[in-house]
Amino acid sequence: MKIPSEKIAVQMASVGYIPDRDLATALWLMESLSRPLLLEGEAGVGKTEVARALALAHDTRLIRLQCYEGLDQSGALYEWNYQRQLLAIKAREGLDASHVEEHIFSEKYLLERPLLAAIRQSKAPVLLIDEIDRADEEFEAFLLELLSDYQVSIPELGTIKATTIPRVILTSNGTRELSDALRRRCLYHYVDYPDVDREARIILARIPHIDAALALQIATMVNLIRKEDLRKAPGVAETLDWAATLAGLELRHLRDEPETVFDTLVCLIKTAEDKSRITQEVSDRLLGKVA
Repeated sequence: MKIPSEKIAVQMASVGYIPDRDLATALWLMESLSRPLLLEGEAGVGKTEVARALALAHDTRLIRLQCYEGLDQSGALYEWNYQRQLLAIKAREGLDASHVEEHIFSEKYLLERPLLAAIRQSKAPVLLIDEIDRADEEFEAFLLELLSDYQVSIPELGTIKATTIPRVILTSNGTRELSDALRRRCLYHYVDYPDVDREARIILARIPHIDAALALQIATMVNLIRKEDLRKAPGVAETLDWAATLAGLELRHLRDEPETVFDTLVCLIKTAEDKSRITQEVSDRLLGKVA
């Protein structure tokens, strides 16, 4: 039986993201099972872009939680607007304390953070929990509880249940090992650099009017550069920057302009160490392999 993942692949392609078959299947399963999807892979392979494209494909809001060391509930879920509360307390001096407390602990003074905002949307959003590996295990445990029940208890307001269930994408660059509990809760897909043909299709989808032959040459050259011993291999975003630059210069064939190709590699190379390795000679050698 054929898995019906082609529809989501077409939807993603229509907004400029070209998923491979495995990713399209993972996205279909995420929709079918209402499960979070964990995307792992090197920085720059397009993990965050999956969430952006998914939101566009469904014409819904993208809500992003950027994780970092020390992230806690107040940064991710909600907190009270203490300054406004203090002003309200001062303005009501002399009134009954219980009345003041009831007033200041109301929706008017509640500051939504991404997780609370995601479960209060009238239309199911895409919730991107970006770089979960930067947060600690304590935050992971809190996150799992929220994603299991899609509700949160605020002591002053009670339990807030999800209006709609968000589509949840988590990303990780692998800077630390994630807990088994998180992995069990999520579907999983490893996002790798695209092969030459798919990267050429991405270039064609994202850069209007670029020549198809040039797009294929660019994708081939980037693929060859990634195989060099680099500290930071160029990601898809860098490929698109380079393609836009070369298209703007109206190049027809990379081999015709070896100096221009080398000079514009600054779009791809992002460290001094890598710049010293990709010399004009190396660039010319790789160009010789581009059809």
